[in-house]
Amino acid sequence: MSKFTELAKSRMDKVISNFESNLSVIRTGRPNPNMISGIEIDYYGAPTPLSQMGQITVVEGTQLVVKLFDPSQLRAVEKAINAANLGLNAQNDGVVVRMLVPALTEATRKDLTKDVNKLLEEAKVAIRNERRDVNDLVKKDEELREDDQKRELENVQKATDDFIKHAEAIATAKNEEIMSI
Repeated sequence: MSKFTELAKSRMDKVISNFESNLSVIRTGRPNPNMISGIEIDYYGAPTPLSQMGQITVVEGTQLVVKLFDPSQLRAVEKAINAANLGLNAQNDGVVVRMLVPALTEATRKDLTKDVNKLLEEAKVAIRNERRDVNDLVKKDEELREDDQKRELENVQKATDDFIKHAEAIATAKNEEIMSI
């Protein structure tokens, strides 16, 4: 495999990783610690992700529980979760912060699938932008003969098609997870 195809694949891999991390934040019918792990709390003047302030676990399949390393921050964490507009009602019981994850309504499920599809389109655009950038590098490389350039462009296009299919498969799986009751 050529350096251009490798470059394209590594860049597109980063796009897919970013796409997957963006999808992990979207709610499904089940609680997921990633739903709240990125919420930032002002911790002694520095914005700190919740995942670094405590342990986030799923309890009884319907609740998220946050056990903080520093219990003095319970109130701040509770306020930050409630302010994040995730549809969760955080409650502080003095030891941990609990959130009951409500079941998704049909309308909410449809809205979430629209969000997934929007993220998919953004990922496709990013993949195509990476293809364009690598194609420009191929065309500027004066050491390549014309037929080698054409072969490189075809290989980059094939990689682009493969990564777009992979992103679509990930989005389809996420949509099925959202729509399943």
